[in-house]
Amino acid sequence: MKARILGCSGGIGGRHLRTTSILVNHDVLIDAGTGVADLSLAELAMIDHVFLTHSHLDHIATLPLMIDSVGDMRDTPLTVHATEAVLQIVKNHIFNWAVWPDFSEIPSVDAPFMRFRTIRLGQRIKLGSLTVTPVPAEHTVPAVGYQLDSGEGSLVFSGDTTVNDRFWPVVNKIANLRHLIIECAFSNREHRLAKASKHLCPDMLASELLKLERDCELHITHLKPGQIELTMGEIETCIGDFQPRMLQNNQVLEF
Repeated sequence: MKARILGCSGGIGGRHLRTTSILVNHDVLIDAGTGVADLSLAELAMIDHVFLTHSHLDHIATLPLMIDSVGDMRDTPLTVHATEAVLQIVKNHIFNWAVWPDFSEIPSVDAPFMRFRTIRLGQRIKLGSLTVTPVPAEHTVPAVGYQLDSGEGSLVFSGDTTVNDRFWPVVNKIANLRHLIIECAFSNREHRLAKASKHLCPDMLASELLKLERDCELHITHLKPGQIELTMGEIETCIGDFQPRMLQNNQVLEF
């Protein structure tokens, strides 16, 4: 199974900076940041499921535009999966007819372009050979990460998170873990901001990784555009033994 990185930046600016979104095979999205806009109409129309980690704009920006663009090209509704708290925010503040039409009612309530599905932590959602499981995250708004399991291997995406003792016992139980994508939004000089906004900086990430008991490939995501080199240099100093790699747009991870 393949996960294609459509966006992994903590901001925009330039040709290669896109916000968070991961395309699994051709039909499942994890988050819907600005990277989704690089897909063709045909590729957008093939997406059947979107799993949201949380409601911040950099993770949902293209969802309203995507369903508007391809809703009439589909035979079945696009299913948007998220926790009850996240869905409530999205319904109240995005698909509310004031900011954007409610496509769960268009063209009709009985046959909409989009439908919402509530998920909960630890629930396993089986989609063919892929199993998607929400895992704990700790952020300023309700949030989760995800485990993606092909049966042969697993990829875990932390989502936006900070220090989180609930996350690591879940990860450490995954026997077939191959990839861990974890955020590090700020450099150490922005430690206060990282703590206040419930993100990670390299020193905090180093402390968190002491809780990891599984061997896997470690990928760093959500770097702020103006601090990429600084933050990655600090990461190398703090956790170089883990051989961390900066996640890249259009990178493909197999699991």
